[in-house]
Amino acid sequence: MKRVENLLNLDGRAAVVTGAGQGVGRQVAIHLASYGARVLVNDYFPDRAETVAEEINGFGGEAVPHQADVTSFQATEAMMEAASSQFGSLDILVNNAGNLGPVAPDAADVMKPFWESTPDDWERPLSVNLYGVLNCTRHALGRMVAGQGGGSIVTIISEASRYGDPCLEAYAGAKAGAAGIMRSVARETARFGVRANCVAIGATRTPATAEAFENEQAMKASLRLYPLRRVGEPEDVANAVLFLASEAASYVTGQVYAVNGGFLFTL
Repeated sequence: MKRVENLLNLDGRAAVVTGAGQGVGRQVAIHLASYGARVLVNDYFPDRAETVAEEINGFGGEAVPHQADVTSFQATEAMMEAASSQFGSLDILVNNAGNLGPVAPDAADVMKPFWESTPDDWERPLSVNLYGVLNCTRHALGRMVAGQGGGSIVTIISEASRYGDPCLEAYAGAKAGAAGIMRSVARETARFGVRANCVAIGATRTPATAEAFENEQAMKASLRLYPLRRVGEPEDVANAVLFLASEAASYVTGQVYAVNGGFLFTL
């Protein structure tokens, strides 16, 4: 019987992590690299990708930055080709890039009632959270299936996709759609040795959520929904991704793995 630490070892594996320039994506990239994976660090903003890649290389890992917009079919194809060319294979894809929608300086726009929203408000969350997953997964599978012997795809979704979240209909719908994509991919590609799963996260402390968590009253109200009485940290999510990407999860596919502090849905 293999020890768990051996099952988690990713030596020789090549990974692409989208939206890895900060927050959850950054920690996922660092986690995978610290367990031996060679990582292509993707972000829409090139300076963020470069900073994280430098951080990984600085502790002895192996990483390369790659700027690409996941909503572009052509750009994501080039990104997967870059990873395959750089590392010789593509074994792990983490679909982490996400977008809530238009956010004004006071964050008021993202909370507008759905009946006041427009197709322009829906475009970016649908494009990033749904088409981004389609694009990246499609191009990764072309390499994982064709003679490579398999791989693992992990897509980050939100509890909003399972329970809904007021004023985030486009975001929640896109994340739910991403879960459906993973279930279909899991069934279609299992015979090729590919596993596809989701990690559904609750409230998680990232640069994007930092301002909201500084509001003490809102924080107390939010924590009432979390039995563990704390918000998630990027490390919590990265631990789950590491598990699903590794051989420790070799019999896990088509699943939604909740990392949510015991989140309790309530109206």
